[in-house]
Amino acid sequence: MRIIIIGSVAAGTSVAAKARRNNLDAEIVIYEKDQDISYSACGLPYYIGEDYIERGQLSPRDPLWFKKRFAIDIFTGHEVLSLDVKEQTLQVENLQTGAVFSDEYDVLVLATGANAVSPPIEGKDADHVFYLRNIVSADKIKTYIQDKKPKTAVVVGSGFIGLEVAENLSRKGMNVTVVEALPKVMPSYDDEMSIRIKQELQEHQVQVFTDERVQVIDALTKTVRTDRGRILPADLVVLSVGVKPAVELAQKAGIKLGVTGAIAVDARMETSIAGIYAVGDCAESYLLIDGTPCYRPMGSTANKMGRIAGDVITGGDLTFRGVLGTGIVQVFDLSCGQTGYTETAAKKASYDVEVIHNIKPNQTEYFAGSSELIIKAVADRKTQKLLGVQIIGKKGVDKRLDVFVTAITFGAKVGDLAHLDLAYAPPFATTKDPVIYTGMILDNALRRGRKIITAKMLMNDRESYTVIDVRSNKDFAKGHIDGAINIPLAEIKHQAGQFAKDQGIVVHCNKGVTGNAAQNVLINLGFSKVYNLSGGYKEYKIEQGL
Repeated sequence: MRIIIIGSVAAGTSVAAKARRNNLDAEIVIYEKDQDISYSACGLPYYIGEDYIERGQLSPRDPLWFKKRFAIDIFTGHEVLSLDVKEQTLQVENLQTGAVFSDEYDVLVLATGANAVSPPIEGKDADHVFYLRNIVSADKIKTYIQDKKPKTAVVVGSGFIGLEVAENLSRKGMNVTVVEALPKVMPSYDDEMSIRIKQELQEHQVQVFTDERVQVIDALTKTVRTDRGRILPADLVVLSVGVKPAVELAQKAGIKLGVTGAIAVDARMETSIAGIYAVGDCAESYLLIDGTPCYRPMGSTANKMGRIAGDVITGGDLTFRGVLGTGIVQVFDLSCGQTGYTETAAKKASYDVEVIHNIKPNQTEYFAGSSELIIKAVADRKTQKLLGVQIIGKKGVDKRLDVFVTAITFGAKVGDLAHLDLAYAPPFATTKDPVIYTGMILDNALRRGRKIITAKMLMNDRESYTVIDVRSNKDFAKGHIDGAINIPLAEIKHQAGQFAKDQGIVVHCNKGVTGNAAQNVLINLGFSKVYNLSGGYKEYKIEQGL
């Protein structure tokens, strides 16, 4: 069996390695048009920003290593020009010599990755304008910084890579501006979570302009001009407006694309043409929550897809189960993670959602280094299952995120979270971990009548509710919701008689815990429409500023 793989980054080399482990006799050949293989694309922004990260650490293996270790032939600087799926042949160009030759396969794997989206900006081909897609492009940015010593930089786009680049350029001493065409940074997050990321950038002197587009890059004056007429200094420009799957070869060969524009594959990673597989950033995925097709180009997914395809084509029975779109990014002192559906996406997918904001310390508060986490969780009222989570905080985000990912993956209901036997000691967690609290809040809302109202819902229908602030008189005086009545928790039982038991009442404290206690008091007194404000006054202030 002759296996040819097109592409040798995360997915392609994973296919080859797994296939070789299963089959010692197969011929395995990889064609790669770039020079570097099996590298860490996710590490590129840090390679630019951190002097201690060396090039070889991002790409520790070369074709010779794969030849010696796995008897796999990798040809870099070789571009596959076309496929003949009937004859099972391909045309390949040696980019160094210009020679074109034909090769044939029994099994073909497309691991062609993704291409950077090129925005319609005048002057984007100037020498001080860069994309960040591979190690060579990172090398060019590093060299430019070393040679030209730019003092100002503009990053166009604010997704994962854009924000990582912005932070690392800032750490190199540049004055950095982020320009995002959409109304918020990190567009994959809900609004009230995104605003926290924007604030973190601004606190570290990174300018942020959202709902604004760069129109012109002027190489002579080293500036950019936006559609609002804003002129920004830009000795260096990095375009990071997203990627699109590299599917040209597949499309010309008649291989079916999915609704996302990536190559459609089944659970075995096989395309619409038998014997041809697609993996990594060129392949379409789907949400394991409900099977909805999605495009989530992540290195972790690429490795997983590659291993499955390598197993399948050598007689194995592995299958792909989908993804949750899990991602995490560091933005200066914050860790920002998400998995599954956001509130916006869940509603768009017609789910009847319960939404809560849980603000808790990442560890016991008396322990040095304790800081807050904000967890936004979205659950399905019908099934009581978790649909998605977004978490932002300084410490412990990854730990909680991975617990939520596991719970969603295995179909846990929100009430199950409270029964998890999670690791606890003061340096690591609280006795009731933020994950457990999240499950308790959702379970109380979905099954026990402890209704939650979000700040957004309250602001959109303020006239329908009496708001009772159960904080101290001192905290109330510092700031409160317009029209709120201040009744501290200790007094709520005695003053409840002034309210009708069927009127809509929203109780709140600063973060939610005391508000829940007040809600319990009123419910036990016979009040039927009592809501606790999700995330309390602290979350309300955040959303009020949107």
